[in-house]
Amino acid sequence: MAKKSVIGLGEAGQEPAGYRTLIERTYGLLREDILNGRLVPGEKLLVEHLKLRYDVGAGTVREALSRLVSEAIVTAEGQRGFTVAPISIEDLTDVTNVRVAVETEALRLSIRHGDAEWRTRLSAAWERMSVLEQPLLDENVPRWERANAAFHEALLSACGSPWSLRLVRQLTQHAERYRRYAIGLHTGRDVHSEHRQIFDAALAGQDARAALALEAHIRATPELIVRVIRNGNNLFKTS
Repeated sequence: MAKKSVIGLGEAGQEPAGYRTLIERTYGLLREDILNGRLVPGEKLLVEHLKLRYDVGAGTVREALSRLVSEAIVTAEGQRGFTVAPISIEDLTDVTNVRVAVETEALRLSIRHGDAEWRTRLSAAWERMSVLEQPLLDENVPRWERANAAFHEALLSACGSPWSLRLVRQLTQHAERYRRYAIGLHTGRDVHSEHRQIFDAALAGQDARAALALEAHIRATPELIVRVIRNGNNLFKTS
């Protein structure tokens, strides 16, 4: 009998070579489809359909979905299966408030504990990001997003609290869905100037000033989304 082409568990329950790589790939594709609105909030995620969509086995799909459940991007309801997590102004407000509380405190601690190595690391991250956002061209957006994430990670990297860093990462991942909805809006927002204020204050050891600048930066996108919706636009339309 010919072997099946779909990768699953091998004999004695062992994972075959490449299984984890397939999970990573499927997770990445599924996550991007959700973030970019190809799979909309509230949509049922049927394993059988996703197997065909990503050309993988059911076990791989379930592993990828489980990772997204841990990020609160997908919900799981017992025997009812998986669903793209809903989004709302209330959820956005909640995640923003928690992110501000955790991330600004982590920044204060990072500035207080940061040494010469931290300042060097932060300066390098700033330079890599700064080059890409002056101005930010469409073709540079994927590289800028990675550089932006690295800059924010560098800001907090000396805080001394692994749990704070884990929580910030999870909150940022969840908030990414809302940021993607706002990308197409033309507002004249000067993100580089916002980053410059945070960076200058952090490097100068001004923890209170840096925290205020970071809070304003974090709240800018939610405030924009709320303003757009109040003007009659529905960014969260699912049909």
